[in-house]
Amino acid sequence: MDFLFAKRMSNLGTEGAFEVLARARALEAQGKQVIHLEIGEPDFDTPANIKEAAYKAMLDGYTHYVPAPGIKEAREAIARYTGGLRGVEVLPEEIIITAGAKPVMYFAITALVEEGEEVIYPNPGYPIYESIINFVGAKSIPLPYLEESNFKPDLDLLKKLITPKTRMLIINTPHNPTGATMSMEELEEIANLVRGKNIWVMADEIYNRIAYGIPTPTPSIFSLPGMKDQTIIIDGFSKIYAMTGWRLGFGVAPKDVIAKMSTLSLNTYSHATAFVQMAGIEAIQGPQEGPAKMVEEFAIRREHFVKALNDIPGVKCVAPQGAFYVFPSFRGYNISSQELATRLLNEAGVAGLTGTAFGIYGQGHLRFSFANSLDNIKIAVEKIGDFLKNL
Repeated sequence: MDFLFAKRMSNLGTEGAFEVLARARALEAQGKQVIHLEIGEPDFDTPANIKEAAYKAMLDGYTHYVPAPGIKEAREAIARYTGGLRGVEVLPEEIIITAGAKPVMYFAITALVEEGEEVIYPNPGYPIYESIINFVGAKSIPLPYLEESNFKPDLDLLKKLITPKTRMLIINTPHNPTGATMSMEELEEIANLVRGKNIWVMADEIYNRIAYGIPTPTPSIFSLPGMKDQTIIIDGFSKIYAMTGWRLGFGVAPKDVIAKMSTLSLNTYSHATAFVQMAGIEAIQGPQEGPAKMVEEFAIRREHFVKALNDIPGVKCVAPQGAFYVFPSFRGYNISSQELATRLLNEAGVAGLTGTAFGIYGQGHLRFSFANSLDNIKIAVEKIGDFLKNL
């Protein structure tokens, strides 16, 4: 039987990391060894105090329905937390707690962007941005993040891309897949292009506490004068607290926007899990040694990975300032990113992602996560170098 699907489904993309993870698992089921550098997931366990808080919350009865935007105490705690990080007062009514960070993207774009309007987004960039833009019938406008500019956006080009149809600008700092961060001065230039206009800024700041050689949290456009009223922040617990499987994120936006996003939450999955929200309170209010040690270990891995990749002839790797990814260029070899990623997995047992999984401007690059042990990273780089020698 041939199924007829809604036309909009043809506009919806996927996330390459999960596709490659599935292929890698299939190879492992056949007895092959694979080093996993494809998935954006810390290899650390969730801190014990957070797990204990979830268990206690279950025993205390947090196993029932709660309000769509989140439990009052959790919204209050997140408001204090996010406002403290960014030096701006945030009210609980300006917070929505979600099942992971992706719903913030979907709810905000759905609530604020009409069909045919334009959304400027980073390319290469997190693939779900473009997927959601296209799904709602808006027009996706890529803003290149290129190696020759250290993966910073060309602000002169951005100015040219803004039109009367522009309704939203998405920025991501620290940036996935490159690890680049923007300074407050660069964010001020962006703010000057949109401030006071009918253009929303969606700021994905999920990695804002994972950075190297620069202060954390990393700078936020939300902190700049006049920008709180036209910015939606995407943040969450998955990365800094190693809570990917808990599915706990949050958005920060003007309260009228939060109300619309809450309606979308109510119409999709109702709300984030109650006892997980209570664990989130413990995460941000409890001891922070776990996240600090994790970032310290990431810094050690980053330093080795970047140097080792740059030691391979024909490979260039810009050192990431944040997140836990490297995005090396393999332009010295006559092979596409997709073919290279596929053959590294099948022939060398190294799972990475083609740069084009993050957009057309990722051609020539691969993304590797250094959320794996230093020993495995050393083995992976050796395998990559040996494979390239035989091309």
